[in-house]
Amino acid sequence: MAVTPPLLSREQCQELIGTFDEPGLFRSTVVMQRHNFGRGTYKYFADPAAVPLVRTLREELYPPMAWMANQWAPRLGERTFPPTLDELIAECAENGQRRPTPLLLNYGEGDYACLHQDVYGDIVFPLQIAVMLNQSGEDFTGGENVFVEQRPRFQSRALVVRPQLGQGMVFPVRHRPVRGRNGYRRHPMRHGTNAVGSGHRTTLGVIFHNAR
Repeated sequence: MAVTPPLLSREQCQELIGTFDEPGLFRSTVVMQRHNFGRGTYKYFADPAAVPLVRTLREELYPPMAWMANQWAPRLGERTFPPTLDELIAECAENGQRRPTPLLLNYGEGDYACLHQDVYGDIVFPLQIAVMLNQSGEDFTGGENVFVEQRPRFQSRALVVRPQLGQGMVFPVRHRPVRGRNGYRRHPMRHGTNAVGSGHRTTLGVIFHNAR
C-alpha cells in the first residue's frame, strides 16, 4: 500500500464531489446497508470519459500501475498486462466485461464500509487507487481507510491510513507478492472504511478493469 502526493487540488475535488448529484453521469447507485456492505452510498460512472478529471486520472495513472503489475506478474505466477488502458478495456470487452468501474463513495456520520475486494470478473487488474476528496479533520472525522493483509501461517495484519485532501492510495485488488523462504507467496488483502465520526467523506475509486 502506498500514498501518492496530491493528485487533485481542492477545486478539482469539489468539482468531482459535485457530480454525485448528477444522476445522468452514473450507471448505478448502491445503498450499502441494503446489501450488508456497510453503510453509505456509492455510484458507478456510466462513462468515465464524460468526466474529464476521471478520464485523465484513469488514463495517466494506468501506465505506471501496469509497469508495477508486470513486475508482480512473475512473482505471483500470473499474466502480464498491456501498456495502455485502451488495450485493457478492449480485452475486458472481449471477455464480456463492459461496465465501467470508477465510482464515487459518499459517507456521512456513522457510515462505514466492510472489508472487501473489487474483483468484478475474470480479468482483474491487480492494483487500484482511491483518491480522497475531503480533508480529514476538517471536513470529517473518523473514516480511516483500513487494509487487512492475510499472512499464511501467521495472524492477519491491519494497516490504517489517513490520506490528505487529493492524495491517492495505491493498493492491491486481491493480493500482493511477499518474498518467503522458498520464493514469493501471495498475501490476500481486503480493504474497508472505518465509521465516520462527523461530517461527510467522499472518495473517488479508480479501478482499471471493467465489470461484467
